[in-house]
Amino acid sequence: MDGAQNLHDDDIDLPLGKRTRLYRFFEILPGALSYSVIGALFVFSLISPTVAAVYLLIIIAITLVKAVGVAVRTVQGYNEIQRAMKVDWSKRLNQLKKPHENFERLRGRDSQEFDFDAHVENLRALSVAPGDYPDPDIIYHAVIMVAYNEGMETLVPTVEAVRDTSFPNERIIFVMGYEERGGKEIEENAKKLKEMFKDTFYDFVAIKHPDGLPNEIKGKGPNLTYAGERLAEYVKKKKIPEENVIVTSLDSDNRMSVGYLDYVAYEFIVHEDRKRMAFQPVSLFMNNIWDASAPMRVIAVSNSFFNVINVKRPHLLRNFASHSQPLAGLSEMDFWSKRTIVEDGHQYWRSLFHFRGKYEVLSIKVPIYQDAVIEETFLKTLKAQFIQLRRWDYGASDVAYVGVRMVDKKRRRMPLWYLWPRFWRLLDGHVTLASMSPIVAFGGWVPRLLNFQTRDLLTYNLPATVSWIQLFATIGLIITIFMSLRMLPPRPRKYNKIKSVGMVLQWILSPFVAILYQSFAAFYAQTRLMTGHYMENFDVTRKVVKK
Repeated sequence: MDGAQNLHDDDIDLPLGKRTRLYRFFEILPGALSYSVIGALFVFSLISPTVAAVYLLIIIAITLVKAVGVAVRTVQGYNEIQRAMKVDWSKRLNQLKKPHENFERLRGRDSQEFDFDAHVENLRALSVAPGDYPDPDIIYHAVIMVAYNEGMETLVPTVEAVRDTSFPNERIIFVMGYEERGGKEIEENAKKLKEMFKDTFYDFVAIKHPDGLPNEIKGKGPNLTYAGERLAEYVKKKKIPEENVIVTSLDSDNRMSVGYLDYVAYEFIVHEDRKRMAFQPVSLFMNNIWDASAPMRVIAVSNSFFNVINVKRPHLLRNFASHSQPLAGLSEMDFWSKRTIVEDGHQYWRSLFHFRGKYEVLSIKVPIYQDAVIEETFLKTLKAQFIQLRRWDYGASDVAYVGVRMVDKKRRRMPLWYLWPRFWRLLDGHVTLASMSPIVAFGGWVPRLLNFQTRDLLTYNLPATVSWIQLFATIGLIITIFMSLRMLPPRPRKYNKIKSVGMVLQWILSPFVAILYQSFAAFYAQTRLMTGHYMENFDVTRKVVKK
């Protein structure tokens, strides 16, 4: 059965237009639960303040346990990233060329190097199955950088970071997928970049995504897919086997770690079912962190922590922002979705259903650095940050996509016991994101204010009890501050030491940021889903470089 027939049978695309009643039920579900979590506190307070107090304390206790786990995993994940970054991944990749010889040389050696024992085991496995893995010298990387209207000051460093990786440039195909609707300036920039880097890589290919193609939203996914389709044609024309090409999607502000491409190629080779895999780096929003304003720094570092934590939670890994997948797998499933503004996270579910549950996202424990949000003015920056977060939080749309397939055995294509925990984590994550911050911040006052005359000690003392719990939770905040300082790039010379003090004091804003941005943005996205006012235009976050 060919890829096109497979795609049709899998029915892996999002619906356009009218939804079924079942689909609408699952679209409403995240928002309904998020509102209900908060609404239940008011209802319980009117019925029984004691029940309301117990309900709130249970929620806060669960949140506190999670916060402790987050703090621990942040430290563990950061340390693991630091160890992985010290590895010479180019050397490890080259050792796969002669696995038996290198296995004999390295086995029994005592080394504290990151994943050294796993590397030796990989050499052993490859040495006994020499025909079951590709040679490192025939692996190609295709890097697709998507662009809309960004300037050269943003685009050039991204291309240079790819050029400066340790993987051989002669086996890197650089693809710039730019939007026709971006205007003449982005087309001129594409021509300039092609001229600048025409002799740097195997090839530099500029591909213009036409505006107004049928069955597409205006977003990143259609641009990526159009570039991917042209890439597949290019590779076929050049007689490069699809199965030897790994595709990495990049935003225009992304900066690869030096060893990233070698690391991905290494993991691609040592895993047997490589076509059904994705490779996920650690996205750190640190490129311009010193230039960003305090609220945006808190959000950028918090989002970075989330990705650091997932290094230690591989079962929660999903495609996010920049990621890599084999061209053979992407071609078979028609690349990325052209119908959602969250093509990265949705790619996980799309791939999972296409490959009948046999799909894995593997952690690549080195960073790809991205920008924090900066606009021309502070007020514009505040607005742009909210728009970015609400777009990310529209990933709640995947609840319906997964839910309707979960209850339909024919469309599920995998055991219920396998899909259910993944669906639950997806739903729980969006509900928690929306509801927890306001209920933890203000929930302690609700039972008392709605029962002002109560003599129940638990209810009367609830605000003070919650305050003590929140005070205990500041231990996690202290760890967060310490880790944020360790993750910062060196302070630019244009800033004095007072700026470093601001990097500590900024965390006073974290409760406000959690409510006004993360919670409200999640509620905004979920409410749009509940009411059927779908977000089908990708609001591009401008890449403003602060002089």
